[in-house]
Amino acid sequence: MIETNQADWIKSEADNLENCCNDNPLKILGPHFYKQQWVIRVWMPEADEVKIKFKNNVYKAKSINHKWLFEAILPENPNSNYEINISRGGITHTQQDPWSYGEEWMGEVDRHLFAEGNHHHIWKKMGAHLIETKNKKGVMFCLWAPNAKSISIIGDINSWDGRHHPMQKRLGGIWELFMPIMEEGDTYKYEIRTQQGHIYEKADPYGFLHEIRPQNGSIVSKLNNFNWEDSSWITNRDSSSQIDKPISVYEMHLGSWLHESTDNKYFEENGDPREPVPAAELKPGTRFLTYPELTEKLISYVKERGFTHIELMPISEHPFDGSWGYQVTGWYAPTSRFGTPNEFREFVNKCHKEGIGVILDWVPGHFPKDKHGLAFFDGCHLYEHGDSRIGEHKEWGTLIFNYSRNEVRNFLVANLIYWFEEFHIDGIRVDAVASMLYRDYLRPDGEWIPNENGGNENIEAVKFLQQANHVLFQHFPGALSIAEESTTWPMVTKPTDMGGLGFNLKWNMGWMHDMLDYFEIDPWFRQFHQNSVTFSITYNYTENFMLALSHDEVVHGKSHLLHKMPGDDWKKYANTRALLSYMWTHPGKKTIFMGMEFGQRQEWNVWDDLQWELLEFEPHKGIRNLVDDLNLLYKNEPALWKNDFDPYGFQWIDCNDKSNSVISFMRRENDTNEWLVIVANFTPNTHGSYKVGVPVEGFYKEIFNSDSSRYGGSNKGNMGGKETINYNIHNYQNALDIALPPLSVSIFKHQSIQKINK
Repeated sequence: MIETNQADWIKSEADNLENCCNDNPLKILGPHFYKQQWVIRVWMPEADEVKIKFKNNVYKAKSINHKWLFEAILPENPNSNYEINISRGGITHTQQDPWSYGEEWMGEVDRHLFAEGNHHHIWKKMGAHLIETKNKKGVMFCLWAPNAKSISIIGDINSWDGRHHPMQKRLGGIWELFMPIMEEGDTYKYEIRTQQGHIYEKADPYGFLHEIRPQNGSIVSKLNNFNWEDSSWITNRDSSSQIDKPISVYEMHLGSWLHESTDNKYFEENGDPREPVPAAELKPGTRFLTYPELTEKLISYVKERGFTHIELMPISEHPFDGSWGYQVTGWYAPTSRFGTPNEFREFVNKCHKEGIGVILDWVPGHFPKDKHGLAFFDGCHLYEHGDSRIGEHKEWGTLIFNYSRNEVRNFLVANLIYWFEEFHIDGIRVDAVASMLYRDYLRPDGEWIPNENGGNENIEAVKFLQQANHVLFQHFPGALSIAEESTTWPMVTKPTDMGGLGFNLKWNMGWMHDMLDYFEIDPWFRQFHQNSVTFSITYNYTENFMLALSHDEVVHGKSHLLHKMPGDDWKKYANTRALLSYMWTHPGKKTIFMGMEFGQRQEWNVWDDLQWELLEFEPHKGIRNLVDDLNLLYKNEPALWKNDFDPYGFQWIDCNDKSNSVISFMRRENDTNEWLVIVANFTPNTHGSYKVGVPVEGFYKEIFNSDSSRYGGSNKGNMGGKETINYNIHNYQNALDIALPPLSVSIFKHQSIQKINK
């Protein structure tokens, strides 16, 4: 290359740098061997003077071909062992040169696995990583954006000016740059220049920490700097199947469980430099609790109630409080509203110390259109489908992931593993699975595209869910993977090698709708709707079901659980107790939403906290006592959970007494052959002598009665239990002649262990 051509080339490359359209800055910047000498080129916009400091010598760099491109000649290869002294606007400082670190961060194997969608720990390469290379500490940035024309790192370090720090494009659409001039806590974004010349400022899709809304930058944050103390919990969890254990879940929203006064001195007393985080819509003078405050207040409360797990509505970073967390922009970061990632880790750590598992809502079904998020990420439909008929949920105003793209599936599958590995969570609840499975979900004719076979199934989403669950259980065999799937899609909880979706639990939406419809009816009319109570058993063993009374049932004008019930206050309380008691005795794991455990009256309001003042009143204390005792009884009586998914675990005694709206059944388990007799009366009528057939003669202790005065009931019962009588009923030679309190569930247990036949 002759000198004139070299100069023209350098000027052209520098012009491209100035115009933010150079995807290969390492080709010109940093150390280069040219004409038997080492040349260092430094890109320094708006600098007045640049000097190179190497081995105690100072070399003045000249601006030859472009006012911001500085060049100096050194006597030997400096590698990365030099510094740049910059004078700009009368201010001088010295720094390392980002373009002296040209080694690839994402290796060939990493790129290959990512490209085929199988890099399960891709977050260890993507994102912003605090590393040390060539004895220099800094931040390695790595991003996937194959359609971008150029990408720069912007932040306070360069006054958010995209001309300063262009990234290097690698194979596979990967962009990298090591920034020795950045450190933990620095805020950054990616400035993406599209092929059409448009400019987008994007948060890091793999960012481990983000600013508190309304700001939306990403923050450099460490991984692997937390001292976990739950190794025995994790070992025990992964050594056996969790669905063979009692599971009672407290579903909650961290931002509306309880608020704190802004006058609280927590931040001052704990030496925390952060300001309290209010939200404009909260009551004046209140703020969110922090992760440490929730650790202190929430865990002890849930433990007192006897729940085995806490389920958190989505805590991945999201811009809008009112989305409840279901419109995620920061998939790899717990929300900063409540504190830091390590503070959330300590929350999980403490839960495990107290014997409580943690389940997170995970929302791979859609993502919002916020400009700093994944939408139209690099000037193309990268994460979403381009055709709105398969790429958008118009009723939610959100976009749908392109599950057919390997790198997108990889982003999501690795994210699932990330939460288990980095935050030690114990399970996920996947929201709105039906919206993923069906191409015509909530779409009128003409606004959806059939699959390749002409059907409405989203084959790509099915394969994604199967991959996600398969990989999850490979890594964490004791995990819970719970589907909120509202249709009759087959084999949701069957293994993927059988063609199932691979979840191990599914919310029983049919039971939930039937029971709420039933309990909202005036008790006199319930005799005509007995099938609502009994129908769930006919399909109970088609899936591994979890009974859930969730947040969705106590918003948008639906009333909270207590106020769904008909009648006066006494009947509302009694109906609530009866429904919860039937739920705990029906086959299937359990989930209830916060506030149900004490009879919240108002609908759930994301801007308010729970009505804790109601616990000043005995009926609400009674409901809380009932839930406490149900959880204790549930864990202590294996018949209520051990054979949840085996027909042996449940048997009707009588499901046909429609005129009285009474049902009776047995729960049993086949290890110790213990069984329980459950009788439910769903009317306010008291029965002084009601006969129920039982398989074995003897004394049956009444171990639970939802009408107990401890729960706010009328305290009618059976004086501790009943001896059987010789009375042929319900195909048994023996019977119990019992008193049935109004709107109640009673549980009886035989006082000796004898095997009973199916």
